[in-house]
Amino acid sequence: MTNPITSLLVANRGEIAVRIFRTARALGLATVAVHSDPDADALHVRSADTAVRLPGAAPADTYLRADLLIGAARAAGADAVHPGYGFLSENADFARRVEAAGLAWIGPPPAAIEAMASKTRAKDLMRAAGVPLLEPVDPATATAADLPLLLKAAAGGGGRGMRVVRDLDSLKESLDAAAAEALSAFGDGEVFAEPYVERGRHVEVQVLADAHGTVWALGTRDCSLQRRHQKVIEEAPAPALPEDLRTRLHAAAVAAARAVSYRGAGTVEFLVAGDGRPYFLEMNTRLQVEHPVTEAVFGLDLVALQLRIAEGKALPPAPPEPAGHAVEARLYAEDPGQDWRPQTGVLHTLDIPEHVRVDTGFTDGDSVSVHYDAMLAKVVAHAPTRAEAVRVLADALARARIHGPATNRELLVRSLRHPDFTAARLDTGFYDRHLDALTDGAPDPALACLAAALAEAAPAPGGPLASRLGGWRNLRSQPRTRRYTVAGTEHEVQYHPVDHPGVRVLAAAPGLVTLEVDGVRRPFHVKQKSNTVYVDSTLGSHALTPVPRFPDPRDRTEPGSLLAPMPGTVVRVAEGLAPGCAVTAGQPLLWLEAMKMEHRILAPASGTLAALHAATGQQVEFGALLAVVQEETPS
Repeated sequence: MTNPITSLLVANRGEIAVRIFRTARALGLATVAVHSDPDADALHVRSADTAVRLPGAAPADTYLRADLLIGAARAAGADAVHPGYGFLSENADFARRVEAAGLAWIGPPPAAIEAMASKTRAKDLMRAAGVPLLEPVDPATATAADLPLLLKAAAGGGGRGMRVVRDLDSLKESLDAAAAEALSAFGDGEVFAEPYVERGRHVEVQVLADAHGTVWALGTRDCSLQRRHQKVIEEAPAPALPEDLRTRLHAAAVAAARAVSYRGAGTVEFLVAGDGRPYFLEMNTRLQVEHPVTEAVFGLDLVALQLRIAEGKALPPAPPEPAGHAVEARLYAEDPGQDWRPQTGVLHTLDIPEHVRVDTGFTDGDSVSVHYDAMLAKVVAHAPTRAEAVRVLADALARARIHGPATNRELLVRSLRHPDFTAARLDTGFYDRHLDALTDGAPDPALACLAAALAEAAPAPGGPLASRLGGWRNLRSQPRTRRYTVAGTEHEVQYHPVDHPGVRVLAAAPGLVTLEVDGVRRPFHVKQKSNTVYVDSTLGSHALTPVPRFPDPRDRTEPGSLLAPMPGTVVRVAEGLAPGCAVTAGQPLLWLEAMKMEHRILAPASGTLAALHAATGQQVEFGALLAVVQEETPS
């Protein structure tokens, strides 16, 4: 029996730190946050009893510094450290140093972390334990019969260092790229290859183990909807699995946990092929981002159980019975239609209906930083059936008001309502097949522009021109027009008199305009922040501006200029690239990392590299000139 925990430091940030603090407070524990300089006023800092500064901005200087984190725990009087997920959560050396400092480690034994840290070594252990897995392929001897291949980083996770190879000619380049990304992300450039299973399902099992020999398999989760090998929508239990396969997955997960004498919360991940055969992928020796869906189905608090296990307490012999279905969507500040480009800026409004669970590290007015992951929140719905849970989650997201950086909200709503998803036809190629359709056809902004113009013209409530129609009266005799830019396209609207057929103004006030459209009454909520007007209705949400919020720097540069599409770090320059080199259209020239994602900068045309202004390791701002390609003149 260990000593009871009294004060908990969370060696993390954002929504997971806020979520852990919530449980810690419920258990009567004092809470300690750590923060980088950009996070000085972040929600997780405001949520803790005390906070300790980690000087700097980059993760390598702050949240990845074991010495600073342990020093912070000592300075604040904490007696336990919870690593959350990401950062040092699966770092065996950090776990050992925490324990050596006399602090309780809220995680598995360091030896278990170490055993599963390398995917190649983990597979050897799982093979010995009888867990089914895909056999590795030696890239040096791979033939066309081995294709397609999946290249994976041996260390780390989150989709970093992963590449799909479909032809042998690109194998070496893909290996080099995967190794470089893995080295940058995890400090370990080891990469291995295995068969790539087309249209496989990503199914995982939550395990929980104590120090007394009890191991729980807490059902399955399906995490097949992914972008860039990173999960977007998760649910529990995994739908449409035969009962014998579910039983087999549970048994394999328990065997994996016992093989490394596991303790605490962990996840064993599998790839289920189209023929129903499961293959071990990896074991995440930490709490998962998607743990709330398991909590909802089993009625448990996994963080509370982690803390009790760390105190030496025993689990009951069996877990509670599951009930219902839960679905989680990850709300990101990103533009899915622009290669998932991360977005930054002030999050003016994050208002999601209260009947769903929302785990977030943001409140209104917080800034989305370039330094960290672009996830704004996890939104979770739980209901008696899958159909109900999916419907509730889609509706909550559709009703949410999210003002600030562009998000993937519309993609999430459309994904949840897609026929393949509602019918549980799930696999990891979902977005490869459907992304264009899911991101095409934004809602018509005409009525949103009309509502914005009417709200702008309306006097404040109670003002001298207030009327029974919500405070709006336009006394001018001449037609009035207003122009807005929506997604780069300019729109003009005439609002006095209204020039929209079938539209009648019922009420207009600065924050709410009610229109009757073809006999249907529709409210439009209008909110202005800086130079942007946000309009939300059941017809969709729009951000309207008199000029683009981010003027395209290409308007002020010479043709062929390659500009940074976002702030970030140049992590790689194409081998041998220098001024005077010949390049071809679409050729990757630079790799830019921003918000934990890597983006390729491609040659816009075939020609000659006239200038190169970027170097590996260089920090660049949005719109910075990276290179110039002089297009070849047709003969």
